[in-house]
Amino acid sequence: MAISQEIWVSRLLASRIPPATDRTLVVVTGPRQAGKTSLIRRLFPDLRYFTLDVAEDREFLAGLRTRSFAAAVGTAILDEAQKEPTLFEKVKFAFDERQINFAVLLGSAHILLLRKVSETLAGRALRYELWPLTAGELAGRSGDSPISPLLSALTTPGARVDEVLAAEPAGLSSQEEEPLATALEHLAEFGGMPGLLSMPAERRGDWIASYVHSYLERDLVDLVRLSDLQPFRTFQRLAAQRVARLISFSDLARDAGISPTTAKNYVEYLRISFQAFLLEPWHENLTSRLVKTPKLYFSDLGILRHLAGHRGPLNGPLFENLVVAEVVKWLGMSGSDTRPFFYRTRSGMEIDLLLENGDGLLALEVKNREDADWSDARALRAFADAAGERWRGGIVATRGRRIERIDEARRIFAVPVRRLLC
Repeated sequence: MAISQEIWVSRLLASRIPPATDRTLVVVTGPRQAGKTSLIRRLFPDLRYFTLDVAEDREFLAGLRTRSFAAAVGTAILDEAQKEPTLFEKVKFAFDERQINFAVLLGSAHILLLRKVSETLAGRALRYELWPLTAGELAGRSGDSPISPLLSALTTPGARVDEVLAAEPAGLSSQEEEPLATALEHLAEFGGMPGLLSMPAERRGDWIASYVHSYLERDLVDLVRLSDLQPFRTFQRLAAQRVARLISFSDLARDAGISPTTAKNYVEYLRISFQAFLLEPWHENLTSRLVKTPKLYFSDLGILRHLAGHRGPLNGPLFENLVVAEVVKWLGMSGSDTRPFFYRTRSGMEIDLLLENGDGLLALEVKNREDADWSDARALRAFADAAGERWRGGIVATRGRRIERIDEARRIFAVPVRRLLC
């Protein structure tokens, strides 16, 4: 069953955006084409809309005197706001003088936009990030609220894995399974860019290739004035082949023919344009023998597949990237205070995801197969014993279809990825 977007697909972030009756400024950032403009214009259909991607709008807003901004623009949506540096000061003045009480600023530029927000709109703006579609958004019926994933209940502060899963059926009917399986299959093959949903499957690869070469490269030219893109393209492809691994700037630099400093800058460019993120290691002193190097993941599997040149079924690193990216996206857009890490000792014991909130720890190990057994939970058991009362439980996330107990005493279960994320 293919997913198509005949009507609006509800977004998780929509419920968190304040109404225009609130006195606040709203800043929404995220990757190009992730749906920021569509979401905000649907939420605020009566607000005027300006985009600084259009030369006429950019010139009009740049030419306005600060004291004229409120009368000429008023309460409005300002898209690609980072492209006109003076715009932030004008919005700040109008807001502070109570000439406007609300505005929405959108931008696909990560650092430049946030720096201007922190310097100019501090204490006035609420900031949100909109990522590509999540599994729950894809699995939800068009026009309905996104499905609340099992992950939501599991990351509630104080929740224990055994208590949450006790309320869940071990398996689902075929009718219940179908939208979850379809959503995950779409993410695994094409990623979560909304623009792909209304497009025939045979054209989606061309769309992703064009997206990488136009939108993402244009961002880099705009943001960092990168005049020669070829070394970055080489680095980008090499980085895509090293996902779910400890990042080695020296190895990447050697293989790409660049300096380690340039390699670090290029990873930052991937982060700036929302292509990738770094998952930090958990550092609390359960043992002093912990690695302190982050791991690299890409935000969207469709883009990752294109860059890595990978076709066919997902291998282990790509499957891990899918799960980790979906968890990180959901945590960010849902407003959860849960913080994601990975755990690895110098002896090689590793847990793919460690989720921390309050005084609790939930651990996830990702396995790219149908079944999980006692041996798959070795690292989870060792960590559970060391964590003591902070331990909330462990999950081995699999391709299977049923929730199974692995270690009841330590609250470790095998859970299908589609149940966890959708």
